[in-house]
Amino acid sequence: MSFKKFFKSLTVRLAIGSILTAVSIILAFVLRSNSVWSIVFSVLALIFICVINFWFHRDVIRPIDVLTGSATDIATGSYGVQCPKYDDNEIGTLTDEINDMSQKIAESDKVRTDFISQVSHELRTPLTAITGWAETLAYDPSITGDSERGLRIISKEAGRLTGMVEELLEFTRIQRDRFTLRIEPVDIVAELEDALFTYGELLRSAGIEVRYRYPDDDIPEIPGDPERLKQVFLNILDNAATHGKDGEYVDVSAELTGKYVKITMRDYGRGIPNDELPHVKEKFYKGSSKDRGTGIGLSVCDEIVTRHGGHLDVSNAEDRGCIVSIYLPVTNSASK
Repeated sequence: MSFKKFFKSLTVRLAIGSILTAVSIILAFVLRSNSVWSIVFSVLALIFICVINFWFHRDVIRPIDVLTGSATDIATGSYGVQCPKYDDNEIGTLTDEINDMSQKIAESDKVRTDFISQVSHELRTPLTAITGWAETLAYDPSITGDSERGLRIISKEAGRLTGMVEELLEFTRIQRDRFTLRIEPVDIVAELEDALFTYGELLRSAGIEVRYRYPDDDIPEIPGDPERLKQVFLNILDNAATHGKDGEYVDVSAELTGKYVKITMRDYGRGIPNDELPHVKEKFYKGSSKDRGTGIGLSVCDEIVTRHGGHLDVSNAEDRGCIVSIYLPVTNSASK
């Protein structure tokens, strides 16, 4: 190890500073009978302490604060972020390791995203063919009994898999930053009611009644992407049908709250375990749920709402069930 690198070691610097400080304090104590020398060495000791504190803040505390912030960014999904390296010492070595880890996680995440995208595209074509033929064969009067029942199962499962594939493709678009919005004035109440009409039959078949409360006030058009917003509504209604099937109702409402339009959907199912609530919008998170799915539906919904300049909240009701609240700004703050 070179002398320069040896001196840059935090341990060596701290040891030298501590020794010099200790020597200064001891000399000041030994020479306390001579007031002048006592004052001189006391001042020197104070200067040493100030220098060490300044160095400690510059070369230890500040770099660690930066590393902590970068590590937090990586933990929340900002893979590939690189920490600035301040010096060639122990913290510098730690910085190199964190940067290397971040880069490897980013590469691994890209491989995963590319794999999901490729598999999803490969599944899309055969699923379209299966769904098409199932619908065609459903009109064949010669197919009856168990064959007809099996055909309905094929059609239903193919539709479910197609929905999962579409969710995965949306996820890969978000990951590759190819997720775009087509912003235009939107009658958000009309889009919500269309989604309720579209999904109403499925909810009724699941034994769930939709109780829709019309807005008390007129809600103006808001800037947004109507297709994406309808996608959010349908996904949340689907979650209500899947996870809230123990309840008999889904309550839906829309209202103006300050600068936002608030859309609330509440089911009366078992709700979400409290320890899982902070994670339900994370990608691929399913928690203790045994229901089939990709675990990215809410993540995609959250991304859509966020890009509209709003936010999506998920919570449990006080008595029973889950509440999803969507806040969309009345004025234009969407991200294209």
